Amino acid sequence: MNKVVKGAREALERAKVRDGSTILFGGFGLCGIPENLILALRDSGVKDLTCVSNNAGVDDWGLGLLLQTRQVRKMISTYVGENQTFERQFLSGELEVELIPQGTLAERVRAGGAGIGGFYTPTGVGTLVAEGKELRVMHGREYLLEMPIRGDFAFVKAHRGDREGNLVYHRSARNFNPVFATAAQHTIAEVETLVDAGAIDPDHVITPGVFIKTLFQGTYGPKRVEKRTNRPKSGARA
Repeated sequence: MNKVVKGAREALERAKVRDGSTILFGGFGLCGIPENLILALRDSGVKDLTCVSNNAGVDDWGLGLLLQTRQVRKMISTYVGENQTFERQFLSGELEVELIPQGTLAERVRAGGAGIGGFYTPTGVGTLVAEGKELRVMHGREYLLEMPIRGDFAFVKAHRGDREGNLVYHRSARNFNPVFATAAQHTIAEVETLVDAGAIDPDHVITPGVFIKTLFQGTYGPKRVEKRTNRPKSGARA
């Protein structure tokens, strides 16, 4: 099977992304997000989406673009404090939200990719996170039962990929991408550089191609930064 397509639009068409889908989005803040796929998804008009992501981007980039067009029905996230569109839609009741501790989100998706039926964690005991969940005492401590998360689709971004779908990530842009790539029926990868099969040392592969059904080489402009901070010049007052 030829996994490579020309671009994000063709990737969505091949995967048959539809209304009501659950989609896992790699990335942390604006770092390592599948920006080409998000733009194509916005332009496709697909709606009523459940989006699983560490965060909701910012108002004018990342998943914030899908919130602007009201294509998202539910967000399953960890941190959403940088997006005013998200805040308005949540407070008005337009957007359903499930907030999950960051480590629990990563582990629930990892469990979904590994075929694990559930796991116990002490994180969230005694908080709103625990409502409606099974509690169990082990070794004198309370634990919550958390269930795995899987998606219909996963959208991930990598630094390099070969035509078989083997992926390599670049430093912090790796973040949630490798885990999310394993936990969907159809994973699409966009890569900054596409190379021939065999060009990536097998010891350097982070996501094996078996998890990737479709990939393409994206186009990218300047890197976006959520909050830019600079160190004071040497000798300057704090």
